[in-house]
Amino acid sequence: MSEKESMLIRQEKYLEAGIHIGTKLKVVDMNRFIYRARNDGLFVLDLRKVDERIRMAGKMLASFDPKDIIVVASRTYSSNAASKFAQISGARLLPGRIVPGTFTNVHRDDFTEPKLLFTCDPKGERQAVLEAGKMGICTIGLCDTDNYTSYLDWVIPCNNKGRRSLALIFYLLAREMSMACGKISSYDEFKATIEEFETPEKTEAEIAAAKAAAQAAAGAAAPGGNAQAAETTQPAAGASAEEASSTPETAKEAAAQEQKEEAAQEPQKEEKRRGH
Repeated sequence: MSEKESMLIRQEKYLEAGIHIGTKLKVVDMNRFIYRARNDGLFVLDLRKVDERIRMAGKMLASFDPKDIIVVASRTYSSNAASKFAQISGARLLPGRIVPGTFTNVHRDDFTEPKLLFTCDPKGERQAVLEAGKMGICTIGLCDTDNYTSYLDWVIPCNNKGRRSLALIFYLLAREMSMACGKISSYDEFKATIEEFETPEKTEAEIAAAKAAAQAAAGAAAPGGNAQAAETTQPAAGASAEEASSTPETAKEAAAQEQKEEAAQEPQKEEKRRGH
């Protein structure tokens, strides 16, 4: 088996997702993962090391009870991908900003004690990383070329800002974790797709609203829809039985009779006017 074939996924998939594209900044902590610098100043990560680190992280995650794993995702793209990962793996997701004391203040209502913390952005989620380090919680972090790795037990070098990159990372982590846990015996049994990790799943309220809008649009577009709606309209409250049962034909007959009566009275009115 060649080196490329031994990767978790085809190298082209990694390249398409831009998982190896770093920033124009680098810190000493990430030097060991950087392959080269491009002409435009961007640093490029070593794909082999990215792949190896994702593989090992999947095994690490599988060694913990999913209920003891917390994924912190403060960015929109990371939250979308992490949400799908949590759904598949059973891990807990903490989207958005972490409130100080979440892992250290036992008097807080939202206090929790995870055994493993997964951070998608060690810089933006610094509060969670510091608290995990203080409490001795094992921490895995997605690190770009400009991220420091202090308090992290395991570093996954990657582009931790791109939508496609994050989707691919969490797809692979979910698949590797499922494999290591025995949920699947081969990659073919893993039915989720990378695309499912890119976009957030709709809530029940959003699904219901979309369904109602579609039904309303279909009703308006149906031939004779307005006429049918008019025919099925109920009489107003308080309307008499005679008014409710009247038809267009009876209304026309009444109007014609009224015109005849007015015509018959017209000569008398004219005589009175002349007499005056």
